[in-house]
Amino acid sequence: MTNQTLPHRSASCSCGQLSIRLHGEPLGVGVCHCLACQQRTGSVFATLATFSTPYEVSGHSTQYPRRGDQGASFVFHFCPVCGSTLFHTEDGNDTHVSVAVGAFADPRFPPPQVSVYDCRRHPWVALPPGTVAFDRDPE
Repeated sequence: MTNQTLPHRSASCSCGQLSIRLHGEPLGVGVCHCLACQQRTGSVFATLATFSTPYEVSGHSTQYPRRGDQGASFVFHFCPVCGSTLFHTEDGNDTHVSVAVGAFADPRFPPPQVSVYDCRRHPWVALPPGTVAFDRDPE
């Protein structure tokens, strides 16, 4: 199957200036409760879907690099017009991209299977049934 025949999903920022088109289904969906994700999103957690490459980006993004707790370097791409974070990549890993689930604007999007940094989860946040929770990031 070529990328053109695989099912695809599209996600965009709030104003629509920046978008990403992905091929196939997500490899996984997870939530992160680390303090950096809380600050980055302005929410109490981030919900991300990881897809295999390739992907296509339309529009312009501003990039913000960040080092994770375990030393990995990530580059977050957000819209310079509306400020929405759309996706991020990991330095040295060109096989995956992670996209903010809210950017799909699809209430039927698959639920998370994993929750990381559960030690920082706000006590009033309930995880969907069956979500595997890790105190930190297991990778």
